[in-house]
Amino acid sequence: MRREELVDLNAFVVIAEEQSFTRAAAKLGTSQSTLSYTIRRLESRLNVRLLARTTRRVAPTEAGERLLTTLVPALNTISSEIALLSELSEKPSGTVRITTSEHAAETILWPALCKFLPNYPDLHVELSVDGGLTDIVAERFDAGVRLEETIARDMIAVPIGPPLRMAVVAAPSYFTDYPVPSTPQDLSQHLCINLRLPTAGGVYAWELERGRRAIRVRVEGQLTFNSVPMIRQAALDGFGLACIMEDQIMSYLENGRLIRVLEDWCPPFPGYHLYYPSRRQPSAAFRLIVRALRYRG
Repeated sequence: MRREELVDLNAFVVIAEEQSFTRAAAKLGTSQSTLSYTIRRLESRLNVRLLARTTRRVAPTEAGERLLTTLVPALNTISSEIALLSELSEKPSGTVRITTSEHAAETILWPALCKFLPNYPDLHVELSVDGGLTDIVAERFDAGVRLEETIARDMIAVPIGPPLRMAVVAAPSYFTDYPVPSTPQDLSQHLCINLRLPTAGGVYAWELERGRRAIRVRVEGQLTFNSVPMIRQAALDGFGLACIMEDQIMSYLENGRLIRVLEDWCPPFPGYHLYYPSRRQPSAAFRLIVRALRYRG
């Protein structure tokens, strides 16, 4: 796209927003005649009428409305990027404190930060790894990382990772004594390895879903851990079924040390989000980190 085309499109957006050539000319620092020529040139180039003019106001035509739905977000993005480039030149500094789970820190935060931070030596990041639901306001954190479903609605939530999926697994040796379960109800006949949650000390109820049917299953077994690596090891050693994040056992599925069951009851769900209070005014350093972490699919 040539530079004058971008100028013409921006002029069209301003006129549509102001609904007046006079106000738009004042906002853009130009004359009404120049704007009129600009719009005629744009309409001629596109071979479609974009604005309907009356004695009282200017309004976009149907074609103009359609163009606006694309242009406005695009121009806003350009403006945001230009503002960010300005901030980059100012060498942002300071400390950003984030509370997170160990899984999110290992799989999402650190892989992104280790690439990002070397370019900003004056920027410091403190990661507090905690499985509990920390109150980020009371504990003076800049942000936290949680699964989307656990974030309060008054928080701003930014996706930072891909969808996740649980997997119910056991070692091949376990199935020499127990049949392969085909429904969640079958779990009552199996040894299962429990996870004790750091919040309130409760035991995790396995969340299974197929189609529109979602159930939470309380399972029983000899072992309960508050550590996912220990649950995984117990499953590898044949002590029962475990319900674990798919990415934490994928290599064991591939080499056959674990077998997956009830796969059709474990659909993907939204992954980790960075969240922070909507009332806060983010610093340049914080905005840079949010941009570096944002998941773009």
